[in-house]
Parts: sequence; structure tokens; C-alpha cells
Amino acid sequence: MAALLTAADVKRLLDDPSADNRRSAIQGIAAGFNKGELSASERGIAEDIFRIMAKDAEVRVREALTANLCRSAALPGDIAQALAKDSSDSVALPVIQFSEVLSEDDLIDIVRTQSGDRQVAVANRETVSVAVSDSLVESGNEEAVVALVSNKGAELDEAVMHKVVDKYGDVEAVQEPLVQRPRLPVAVSERLVARVSDKLKEYLVTHHELPPDLASDLVMQSRERATLGLVSDGGHNVWELVQHLHDNKRLTPSIMLRALCLGDLSFFEAAISVRSGTIMKNTRQLLFDAGSRGMRAIYDKAGLPETLYPAFRAAFDVTRQSLAERSDMAPDAMAKRTLERVLTHFEDLVDEDNIDDVDYLLGKLNQLSDSAEHRTA
Repeated sequence: MAALLTAADVKRLLDDPSADNRRSAIQGIAAGFNKGELSASERGIAEDIFRIMAKDAEVRVREALTANLCRSAALPGDIAQALAKDSSDSVALPVIQFSEVLSEDDLIDIVRTQSGDRQVAVANRETVSVAVSDSLVESGNEEAVVALVSNKGAELDEAVMHKVVDKYGDVEAVQEPLVQRPRLPVAVSERLVARVSDKLKEYLVTHHELPPDLASDLVMQSRERATLGLVSDGGHNVWELVQHLHDNKRLTPSIMLRALCLGDLSFFEAAISVRSGTIMKNTRQLLFDAGSRGMRAIYDKAGLPETLYPAFRAAFDVTRQSLAERSDMAPDAMAKRTLERVLTHFEDLVDEDNIDDVDYLLGKLNQLSDSAEHRTA
């Protein structure tokens, strides 16, 4: 200890036990403590000094203690707990956020009994367990919940995520970091769809698993907004959307076929181009100039299901014909005509009593696509 607290240091403390001198003493002792340079007896003495300093009347002294020891893995638990409960936030917050010594029970107790800023400090820790996350959501502290869902080191199981949606699902500051979590259960994603902005809906469909029908609906809604001019630069938007879907393994045959049946040829062109790794110029040549063999070649290269080729071919032909005729047919009528043509190749699926119901036909289309995707998975 002599090398860490010299005779001169001791004399200075005795002659002038000021806050500044006590702070200097803490820094010297803590340096050796953190480096593991103390013997067992010296460590015991250092810990006793820390316990005394943790009760020092001067905030500056306690601040020096927490600044030097908040990240120490060797700090005794009782000292960490005392500092975490200090009356001054400047002393308590660094320990609450950074100390590895505080247990899960310690952290839950802090969340349940201490102030909002201290709850936020818990939420910002490098790692947060499910139990601590649950206590933070139950705390009713919106700022802490925003910090929690923004923290990639925080564990949120499905039950905790549902609680977040229950309590904060309509809070924009919570929505964005929650949607951007690395993983969202399907049921949570599905609940968020009805609450979040169009931008976040697009993120959900391109980054997280959703029921196939809902995923298709969201993609089509996004494309409809682009087509109607509600999204600027629609041409760029389709490429960005398709690339995001592909990068996150969400560019499914079901979405592609549905887009084609609804007359969105631009989306289909971009999708088959990206899936096949073919530049757009060559994609269009294969689709439009090379006859049925060209489409078949790029279809196979895109890895689309063999059993769905007749449906894609029929949908492409009807959509292309409608565009060539510049038909002023209403979108629903055009979709109905395309779907009827597609589903004639799979007559056993269709109930004649519902042939005029576009939603029914789209449901059958999804059923067909899902069946084909499962067979090729």
C-alpha cells in the first residue's frame, strides 16, 4: 500500500483532510485496486477505505469513488449497492449503468424503487436480462422503455414485446426502435402493422417474418402508393423495395405472383431481375423479345417453383396485353380477369360461386403459392 498511499499522502490528509485531498487519495488507491496490484491484506484495507468514502458527506468525494470504480469487476457488491442507492444521481448513475457487480435482483430493485433517470440507466446497460426488461416495461417510464427497445444488448422475449405493444404500441418513439430490433416474433410484427407508419411497415415486411397474406398486402400497398405518386421517385422505390426484400429473404414467389396479377409489371421485372442476377436490360429482352423460351429461362434462373410457371406465364401474358391495349379497366376488374386466367390452370382450387370475388381469388392464389413454396423449401 505504501507505493499507492505514501507517507506524504497520509500527512497531507492529516494536515488538510479536504475534499480535494480525499479525492486524490481515492484515485491513487483505486488505480492499484483496479490493476490487481494489491496484496490480499492491502485489498481488504482498500475496500474498507472505499466503504468509508461511500458515506463521505462531500458529493465530490463520492463522485471520485464512483468514477474510478464503476467499471471494476472486483468491487465488493455491498459497495456497488451503496453507490447505486446514493442520493446524488452523479454518483449513482455511472454505477447503475456500468457496474458488472450489480445482480439481476439489484437491478430489478433499482427499477422498482428509484427514480426515472436511474431506470433509464438500467435500460442502457450493455446487457439487460429478460427479467430486468420486464420490470422496466412494467415501470411505466416511457423514456426507459425507449432506451430499452433501442438497446441491442437487451433481451426481450415475446411476452415482454407484447407488453411493450400493449403499453406503448402507439408511441412513435417506441415504435421505430422496436420495429428495428434484430428479431421480432411473427405475432408481434403482425400487431405492429396496424399501428406504425408506412415507412415502418415497409421495414417490417422487408426485415421480419409476417403471415404470407399480410406480407403480400403490405408490399402491394407500398407499390400502390408509389404508382399513385404518394412516394417520390417510384422507379427508384421499386428497386429499393425489391432489394430489401431479397436481402432479407422475403422476395417470395407469392409476393411476385400477386404483384403480377395486380398489374404491377415494374415490380415483377425488378424482382425477377434481382432473383436471377440478370441486369434489367437483359431481363426485359428475355421477358418481352425472346418469346416463351426467354421467360422460361430467366424464371428457372430465378429459382422460382416449377409448379407455378403456368400461373406466372398466364399472369404475365394478361398483364402485358392489358398494358399494350392501354386498357382503362378498373384495377379490381383487371385483377379479377388476370386471376381468373391464372386459376384456370388450377381449376380444382376454385369455387365457381365465388369467381367474382377478388379477395377470394387472391386467397386462392396465396394458397397455391404457399403450397408450391413449401414443396420447394
